[in-house]
Amino acid sequence: MPRIRAASVAEHRTMQRRALLDAARTLLSEGGTDALTFPALAERTGLARSSVYEYFRSRAAVVEELCAVDFPVWAAEVEAAMQAAETPADKIEAYVRSQLTLVGDRRHRAVVAISAGELDTGAREKIRAAHGGLVAMVVAALSCIGHPEPRLTAMLLQGVVDAAVRRIELGAAELPTEITEAAVAMALHGVTRSAGSPE
Repeated sequence: MPRIRAASVAEHRTMQRRALLDAARTLLSEGGTDALTFPALAERTGLARSSVYEYFRSRAAVVEELCAVDFPVWAAEVEAAMQAAETPADKIEAYVRSQLTLVGDRRHRAVVAISAGELDTGAREKIRAAHGGLVAMVVAALSCIGHPEPRLTAMLLQGVVDAAVRRIELGAAELPTEITEAAVAMALHGVTRSAGSPE
């Protein structure tokens, strides 16, 4: 019986932790990092504020765990889209298009909100490392088309994606599909020209 009870307690704590992370995603996607507070997490989950501290010591700890849980899933979807593409140019297009397709996903919105917020050093380092892994996906494709600066260009390409994400998130006058097509065209045109390919 004690083992069964211990398992039940562990399962309950796991469920509560997941509920807190889910509430954090909602808060981040709705109001950015300013909305992610322990009182708000407590209200969303029905826990006492003191109970939230039993799971996370600080807001940065919530952010770090969200990055650890959500970013790999998001990155795996981008990677799968790139692997399904045939040519290096198609892979670059898939890299841009798949990220912009995921904008409506709460996990993606939460990661974007986290990236834009003021965070402590540990959280910033984790986000930087995660973004580095995402950028690395497109470096090989750029190398295949003979780009002389694949790493630098990959980072700049991610800047185009980030700008398009912000434009979509802000509810700009353009439709999300228009923003996506413009970003894809800009990425492919800029990449092929700087690689020395014909226009």
